[in-house]
Amino acid sequence: MRRTRTLAGIGIAAAALLALTACNSGSPSDPGAGTGGDEGGGDSTWFEVASDVQLEGSPTFDAIQKRDKVVIGVKEDQPGLGFLDVTTGERTGFDVDIARWIAASLGYDEDKIEFKAIASANREQAIVNGDIDYYVGTYSITDKRKEQIAFAGPYFITGQGLLVAADNEDIKSEADLTADTTVCSATGSTPIQNIRDNYPDVPTKEFDLYSACVEALLSGEVQAVTTDQAILIGYAAQDPDNLKVVGEPFTEERYGVGLAKDDAALQEFINTMFTDGGDIWQAIFDKNLGTSGIEVSQPTVD
Repeated sequence: MRRTRTLAGIGIAAAALLALTACNSGSPSDPGAGTGGDEGGGDSTWFEVASDVQLEGSPTFDAIQKRDKVVIGVKEDQPGLGFLDVTTGERTGFDVDIARWIAASLGYDEDKIEFKAIASANREQAIVNGDIDYYVGTYSITDKRKEQIAFAGPYFITGQGLLVAADNEDIKSEADLTADTTVCSATGSTPIQNIRDNYPDVPTKEFDLYSACVEALLSGEVQAVTTDQAILIGYAAQDPDNLKVVGEPFTEERYGVGLAKDDAALQEFINTMFTDGGDIWQAIFDKNLGTSGIEVSQPTVD
């Protein structure tokens, strides 16, 4: 039996949740108490990689099988969601583990995964071009995007929020944004478009990466960063002396897995996996975001 490589840090409670999951064909489930060869120590394994997966009518799966590797688009500058530690090379986060879960369900272990960091503005084109097999990275489901690609899910629902300097007492919510407060977000993202549409007098600034917006906030170049609150909480948790999240979410963002538009078979496969794998979803959430204070439940897929 093959198992994915270590996903360090998962707690005993999460493992217990996983152990309760029924073993469904094509889905990783019971991680078992064993360690797949790692006796004791800090390493443990939890995704069981499916075997003999059949997915007729999926051009994406056909391409994965031909190259014997799954290529996944992700973010790598979002602590808690999609993050790359450049020192260790380790990728962590809720979205990254959701991406791993899908790969395991398709029969692909960690050593058969290639992650590609794709900026928000380039996601649809990367999927259309076939540069990636699917994308998991705070990807809001919108009708406009559905014109080019398809989504599985949603697998997570959050809302747009604001990150400001810890000593900023002027901005307590979106109602305090003015012509004197420049707001930053990722190029091509839904949040920056929301600001333009609903707060036309508020200046905006865009960068490819959210981390660049945070740097601009810390330098005083912008006065707020906006994106989904789950992302902002991750940044605030990293630097609580200098950053804070203010206000309540003022939109609803539904994260989906971006797929090729003509691949209904893969879309149905992932939706079924989400529907049947609630305990695994909860374990992934608890591991990555459970200490954030965010209270959410797994959404029902559309």
